[in-house]
Amino acid sequence: MNGTKASIKGICDQLKAAQLDSNTEVCLGVPAPYLQFVRDNLPETFHIASQNCYKAASGAFTAELSCDMIKDCGCDTVILGHSERRNVFGEKDQLIAEKCAFALQNGLTVVACIGELLEERESGKTEEVVYRQTKAYADLIKPDQWKNVVIAYEPVWAIGTGKTASPEQAQEVHAQLRQWLSKNVSEEVALSTRIIYGGSVTAANCKELAQKPDVDGFLVGGASLKPEFVQIINANQ
Repeated sequence: MNGTKASIKGICDQLKAAQLDSNTEVCLGVPAPYLQFVRDNLPETFHIASQNCYKAASGAFTAELSCDMIKDCGCDTVILGHSERRNVFGEKDQLIAEKCAFALQNGLTVVACIGELLEERESGKTEEVVYRQTKAYADLIKPDQWKNVVIAYEPVWAIGTGKTASPEQAQEVHAQLRQWLSKNVSEEVALSTRIIYGGSVTAANCKELAQKPDVDGFLVGGASLKPEFVQIINANQ
């Protein structure tokens, strides 16, 4: 929940002026009032994502955002299950999975977020939590829809705290997730699904994280509002 038209225009101008890695796909998660504004201010090479949506086409769901509204603004992606939606607003695995299924059915790409709390990691429950959250998605995702799903692993203890999962910690969980997909969905889905990391990603740590074989990109928080975002986009160069 950041930004004004002036500050967002500055980010758009910065991205248009930058030399960006042509092999990196960039998707910007934008607050709902600015979806159309950002779409109008960036070329089509950038994907624009809503930060949430609901599981119905329309109706008596005051203040919610529909898939058709997102698409009507020229946007093609939605972020679902973000740790703040789970842990600040109390969204449960089942609701998040239902929203994911509805978004996929209605032609959106989904960034499906998962991640454990600090107390869950410290008590050795990381695998249990991320497998449970992933299973909720997988139970409702059809085989031919996985090509439009990006899994975002975001350990809650590393979001906005300045703490970052070490490259080894991130790689370990990403590899475990890929193994889970291979066992519970298919080998093809496990190999082709992008698993991205989120949690205090900065220009200082992005290159080392990007070198890990199962880290396919980043879900960037506060750093996306700063000039260093360009360096993160170019982490593989």
